[in-house]
Amino acid sequence: MRLPQETIRTKRDGLPLAPEEIRAFVAGLTDGTVGEGHAAAFAMAVFFRGLALPERVALTRAMAESGRVLTWDLPGPVLDKHSTGGIGDTVSLALAPMVAACGGYVPMISGRGLGHTGGTLDKLGSIPGYDAMPGLDAFRRTVRHVGCAIIGQTAELAPADRRLYAIRDVTGTVESLDLITASILSKKLAAGLDGLVMDVKHGSGAFMATLPEAQALAESIVTVAEGAGLRTAALITDMDAPLASAAGNAVEVAYAIDYLKGVTREPRFHAVTLALGAEMLVAGGLARHAAGAVERLEAVLASGRAAEAFAQMVATLGGPADLLDEPERHLPAAPVRRPVRQTGTVAGIATREIGLAVIELGGGRTRPEDVIDPRVGFTQLAGPGACDGLLGIVHAADEAAADRAEAALRAAYRMGAAPESRAPVLERVGAG
Repeated sequence: MRLPQETIRTKRDGLPLAPEEIRAFVAGLTDGTVGEGHAAAFAMAVFFRGLALPERVALTRAMAESGRVLTWDLPGPVLDKHSTGGIGDTVSLALAPMVAACGGYVPMISGRGLGHTGGTLDKLGSIPGYDAMPGLDAFRRTVRHVGCAIIGQTAELAPADRRLYAIRDVTGTVESLDLITASILSKKLAAGLDGLVMDVKHGSGAFMATLPEAQALAESIVTVAEGAGLRTAALITDMDAPLASAAGNAVEVAYAIDYLKGVTREPRFHAVTLALGAEMLVAGGLARHAAGAVERLEAVLASGRAAEAFAQMVATLGGPADLLDEPERHLPAAPVRRPVRQTGTVAGIATREIGLAVIELGGGRTRPEDVIDPRVGFTQLAGPGACDGLLGIVHAADEAAADRAEAALRAAYRMGAAPESRAPVLERVGAG
């Protein structure tokens, strides 16, 4: 076996890695012979030097095959959606049950927060009793009987990625196009999907801040996935403002519940959710075209079938059976809630700073071992053009933390002339 440091040296010097070198390094990540220092150095070398397409494919396949690869025998298509991450991006919690209610099967393997962005797994961790690491047998049973299951990455599926993912989070290598592609697709290939839809975020709160960066990532994911036999499309969506008006963990679960129940349907969040869901239904043959798919998705929201699927998923995986009826009784709440007001019109938002403020409150990590405080975050975040004076409500563990969060929130907002409206879905990449 080649020494890990030699593989690192090769990539550090900008030379190509052979598939067998990549497979050997990934095997070391899996069995522990590659240490955290090796993994961090490799990630940094890739960040600066990049991977050619054959290297990217080899890394993706090696990580997908580092554990079990699932196969399914279900009466409908196996579909999934993945986001590159943003602020207030709680789409997965709503979309998985919506697609399940339309006849799809969604085995969604989610991740923890990464960098300044929130993680679906951390949000689910705020639901009492919810088992986000149930083991593959329980995972498969839930998908079969409910139609969807959102869980964390188990030790059996793409374990090499699970290890590298945590290291990237705290080493400044999250934004690497190559590592993002391999990380996302290794989990999706291991999940045995029939179709995948990618939500590639672009803007001040995204890892891909510029449109060319977002386009490059979308094309990378679609190209590598299609090369591996997985039907994939990507939507480039706006993250110049929080997607939902809530950012945190328990507060985003509460937001998703309100969305599914029809209490609130904010236009930007609703548009992105429907667009991604339509791509999933068309990819799975559950609708002939996007317009028909949107009609089906709207119907399962209106009938309550999507909300029921979410409730069944939560209960099946150990959460409270009445979460949708009494979310305030089950979801943890912060002891300090403070409105933050500012006169004027919202002209722009440094969205990434809001995500960093959530981490500062305790709602994210600066080290892999950090414990999340599920109670904290922001609600009623103002969007571009808002002029009612409320920037948002801080949810904090104590007054000192609320002071810091208030200052951060004020600094993230720029007041002035109302900006031009921006479409929530900017571009589509993929066949069809």
